[in-house]
Amino acid sequence: MPEHTTPSDAAASELDDPSYRRGVVELLGVLAFGELSAFERLAEDAKLAPTLRDKAHLAEMALVEMQHFVSLRDRLAELGLDPYDAMAPFEATFTRFHLQTAPSDWLEGLVKAYVGDGLAADFYREIAAFLDLETRTLVLEALADSGNSAFVVERVREAIETDPKVAGRLALWGRRLMGEALSQAQVVAAEHDGLTAVLVGGADAPSGMDLASIGRMFTRLTENHAARMAELGLDS
Repeated sequence: MPEHTTPSDAAASELDDPSYRRGVVELLGVLAFGELSAFERLAEDAKLAPTLRDKAHLAEMALVEMQHFVSLRDRLAELGLDPYDAMAPFEATFTRFHLQTAPSDWLEGLVKAYVGDGLAADFYREIAAFLDLETRTLVLEALADSGNSAFVVERVREAIETDPKVAGRLALWGRRLMGEALSQAQVVAAEHDGLTAVLVGGADAPSGMDLASIGRMFTRLTENHAARMAELGLDS
């Protein structure tokens, strides 16, 4: 009888490669920290919400982030790791990013949640393309939108309709977020060899990405950012 290899068996085999395993652990670690950070930030932003309905919606968004965090934390534990040790190397980078992009009001917080988090998600999806099926599925589930973007778009467009001058300020804010988020993505990739190793030769793409491909990846990130800004009614 021929033996059948399940996705879990295949993932386990690929994780035997120390370089690939390090990349997976680093990716799950940065994602877990990002989800926990997003939960904390959304809970704080809810305090600035102008209505109870908005406060409740942000609380729901925060709950989704926590659910994603738990899934990533549990997967790290399944790999035999302390999840918090895996997350710790990314604390300084995230803290620096959030200090440099602290919103001054409710609207800036919404734009940050939509634009900043969206850009980060795009970056990690690019890396996920080079992962084994089981890990890729977990990562993509953690990055799923869950329908919350419609809420942000609606609120920002309503604010612009009420006061058109808001658009200019939020457009500048969006451009600042773009610059800071791209810088963070580059720092994360440069400081963590495992993530770089996945990009240049992952489980499902042994040839990986060359420098030109990485350049095209950042072009896609920029194009997706412009599309999100347009969806909000803002110039990129």
